[in-house]
Amino acid sequence: MTHAIAVYGEMLWDMLPSGKQPGGAPMNVAIHLKNFGMDPQFISRVGDDDLGRELMEYLAGQQLSTAYIQTGTTHLTGIVKVNLSDRTEVVYKIVQPVAWDYIQSTPENVQLVKEADVFIYGTLAARGPQSRDTLYELLDYAKVNVFDVNVRPPHFDRATAEHLLEKADIVKMNEHELAVIAEWYDILQDTETQMSELTDRFGLKLMCVTLGEQGALATDGKEMYRQAGYSVEVQDTIGSGDSFLAMFLTEYLHHASIPEALKKACAVGAMVASYSGATPAISRHQLEEFISVQS
Repeated sequence: MTHAIAVYGEMLWDMLPSGKQPGGAPMNVAIHLKNFGMDPQFISRVGDDDLGRELMEYLAGQQLSTAYIQTGTTHLTGIVKVNLSDRTEVVYKIVQPVAWDYIQSTPENVQLVKEADVFIYGTLAARGPQSRDTLYELLDYAKVNVFDVNVRPPHFDRATAEHLLEKADIVKMNEHELAVIAEWYDILQDTETQMSELTDRFGLKLMCVTLGEQGALATDGKEMYRQAGYSVEVQDTIGSGDSFLAMFLTEYLHHASIPEALKKACAVGAMVASYSGATPAISRHQLEEFISVQS
């Protein structure tokens, strides 16, 4: 069964010491969804410049549709300066303003989101008023909203994050992002308590929290599920969480149990961390082999 998935947000170039690589969490999620056999549509914006054209060519090479990606003449395609001095905790300097801060609402992307089974969005694309207003409008049309939290100071504020949480059905974040949000409400206990209380507070269907090499947790508000991490030699963690979300949703939409979806998502996240770059193509066969060897 094919599921209609719409993904919204930034597409950009990560400027690494080794050279530039395509990036942006929503774009990474969309590419991984495509790799896992889904057919996502991606709403974003690039500049009318060489970097924008290169990104569009890259997506076409990934067999990802560019039908909903806008091209603007006023602002340049986004870039991010990436510091990899700590491979497990990447530091980003995100240039502003850029093209993806100006995603326009159109009848076409409204219709796309209305017809989608799932609408995936993050925090970063809501940092500027234009893309934030477009996102807020689209959230009201979606059947199921999936919020991928990215705390990237200074591009993150409580009021915006709370609104995005209130609109969400499913939320994915890492343990550091969970701690930031839980502290707003004086939920200072262990990770599982923080997850349970926030799931209840925002009426979520599901929350996933990644724990780095320790694996991940998920709760549906009734039960808490834990998956241990997989051991790999880390190259960098760019895109690891994005692949986790893409695999989890792929399994979840195909009615896998939460433990099974969590297991495959953790495995893919670990595999991506063993590569350099955000979107290595990982096949189902490689995934199954990796899990069987690690079990």
